[in-house]
Amino acid sequence: MRSPRAVVVGGGLAGITAALQLAEAGTSVTLVESRTRLGGLAFSFRRGDLTVDNGQHVYLRCCTAYSWFLDRIDGAHLAPLQDRLDVPVLDVGHKRGPCLGRLRRSALPVPLHLAAGLATYPHLSLAERAAVGRAALALQKLDPADPALDGIDFATWLGRHGQSARAIEALWDLVGVATLNATAPHASMGLAAMVFKTGLLSEPGAADIGWARVPLGELHDTLARKALDSAGVRTELSTRVRGISRADLGRWHVEVEGELLEADTVVLAVPQREAHALLPEGALEDPDRLLDIGTAPILNIHVLYDRKVLRRPFFAALGTPVQWVFDRTEASGLGEGQYLALSQSAAEDEIDTPVAALRERYLPELERLLPATRGAEVRDFFVTRERTATFAPSPGVGRLRPGARTAAPGLYLAGAWTATGWPATMEGAVRSGFSAAGAALSALGRHHEHPLKEAA
Repeated sequence: MRSPRAVVVGGGLAGITAALQLAEAGTSVTLVESRTRLGGLAFSFRRGDLTVDNGQHVYLRCCTAYSWFLDRIDGAHLAPLQDRLDVPVLDVGHKRGPCLGRLRRSALPVPLHLAAGLATYPHLSLAERAAVGRAALALQKLDPADPALDGIDFATWLGRHGQSARAIEALWDLVGVATLNATAPHASMGLAAMVFKTGLLSEPGAADIGWARVPLGELHDTLARKALDSAGVRTELSTRVRGISRADLGRWHVEVEGELLEADTVVLAVPQREAHALLPEGALEDPDRLLDIGTAPILNIHVLYDRKVLRRPFFAALGTPVQWVFDRTEASGLGEGQYLALSQSAAEDEIDTPVAALRERYLPELERLLPATRGAEVRDFFVTRERTATFAPSPGVGRLRPGARTAAPGLYLAGAWTATGWPATMEGAVRSGFSAAGAALSALGRHHEHPLKEAA
């Protein structure tokens, strides 16, 4: 008997994961990607002599699926985790002048692992710190999968639990905006509960931060392509799918330019609007619900200085439009000076702002945050914009997110926007790939094991 054939449409993390899982279970896999590279929205490009990431991406120790992905492509050593959570937070709006605090954890059990760090966090008053502790205990009791939580916004819940505007700014939104890509009033409480309960309240090291020390393209394109090749996956880049239709004997036809691919199973691992356009009739009961899943932008500002102006690998900021600043000097290949990348989430108000206006706004802010920049020459200033970087984690989005299975046998959905329980993260994308491949293999009668022990 011939091996089952699968076509995976989309070469982001979800599609790569699904393709690897299907191939390892003995399926003959073709992965089709319209771009000239793999990696989806976590990629790199060349700018002169530099290799630039389109945006700063991080993951946490609790991101077990993305950690699996890094291991699977032999890239874990290139994106190491902190030994222990330590986030410098610089407030330049403090009435007594710039103030540096740190969000840290200890090795004590949950929730005591955060107690010492919170007790010494200078950006909140004693009363605000106590209120944060009480809210954290209340949050620990919640079930993020409760549909009632999806229907309310995070800010409403925080207000009910005594959180001041300052506490939201200096703690809850500091973390939430970066992970959810939305401020508290615009974020589903269900997704917020998932982020904070899993990241901060599941185990002591869950929130330790990891990030790539090399360009993302080296991981998500070069190493991923090598892993796909080794698994026997046929990868077709610069290839756009024109249609998906039923074939004889329950199989599928995937139409690309100049070729008709026949498959026993198809995984559609593209953004929700592309999936809506490609879904055959009857695949979802209400396919237009996919169009109701909004999108949210992320803006990244890149600044090259002629000298070193930041000693730390990254920091978060308060009292300024600047959110998070990362040192990308070594990863980009810059030989002298320093390259800083500003990651600005929930950037609806600035995503279309001209570069000149952003330069006029953000260079003075960097001078406020980093005095060493005041005498430094700016050798380059440029911007990358992802207008549809993530799905919008709005209240009620949970009921719109479909699972991996469709009503059409042999057709599956993957992508961070599907019902993973996670916000739009690299972790969610990989988990969706697991779900789609697992459902497909079960239907094909192929033996497989879930890569994560927790979900086995």
